[in-house]
Amino acid sequence: MTNLPPSAASLRGAVDLSSLVNPAPARPAAPAGGASSLVTEATDATFTSILELSNSVPVLVEFYGQGLEPALGSLVAEFGGRMVLATVDGTKNPQLVQAFQVTEVPTVAAVIAGRPLQLFVGLPSPEEIRAVLDQVLEVAKQQNVTGTVPVTEGDAAEAEPVEEPLPPHHQEAYDAIAAGDYVTAIAEYQLAITQNPRDALAVAGLAQVSLLSRLDGTTAADIRSAAAAAPTDVDAQLAVADLDISGGHAEDAFLRLLELFPTLDADGKNAVRTRLLEHFEVVGIDDPRVIAARRRLTALLY
Repeated sequence: MTNLPPSAASLRGAVDLSSLVNPAPARPAAPAGGASSLVTEATDATFTSILELSNSVPVLVEFYGQGLEPALGSLVAEFGGRMVLATVDGTKNPQLVQAFQVTEVPTVAAVIAGRPLQLFVGLPSPEEIRAVLDQVLEVAKQQNVTGTVPVTEGDAAEAEPVEEPLPPHHQEAYDAIAAGDYVTAIAEYQLAITQNPRDALAVAGLAQVSLLSRLDGTTAADIRSAAAAAPTDVDAQLAVADLDISGGHAEDAFLRLLELFPTLDADGKNAVRTRLLEHFEVVGIDDPRVIAARRRLTALLY
């Protein structure tokens, strides 16, 4: 059964950012068996390259194992390079299994612009799969992910996507993030917003990279220990809420800050309100959890 959202907006914030905090160096992903530029074997260590590729073309992620082999390569090939397939051995990549909440194989998801999208468990009929893949392309189009990969045999290095260039400040921010330079990325997104205050992608990008910057160089154990030791300390509670957001636990983060809010002075309330608004952008303003939290925040403010 598919879990395809009705609009691209609901894709925002689905990605678990925790894996991007102090990541292990990524190695370029290689085609599965060297057979096709459209099929790549992905692992915990190489998945960063899949996230990057998903900014150009939608990437299907097929989890296999336990005697099963990947089965979607031929169907993906029918789409002429408009999407690629990343196959993942679910018995050897526990981080990806956890991130995609895989409970059995085969499980198939997609990644579009760095954000995962659950598709189906098991293998429906080819006709049903083609219909789902058509929907994936439609969602990708709404996200401006419309590149293609050359349909060639050989190494994945030949599979360079054809894509529209990003706006200059977005490209500078993207390059800075790839280099781990969050300060520059923040500055570039701020410049983009100054030039166009309605640039929703820049607003969301700024919120996400600000979160990464705050978590950079920290450990989950230290953050949670500090928050437990100082339950009324605003900075400590903001930090653990950041950690929860990065791990995909938005409801925990919202509840923590909303319960803290009424106990604070004016400066503390302003700090919590500002951080919540950033978290709303990271998770996605159309997410039901955000809608509920925003409603409760409004009630607390007025």
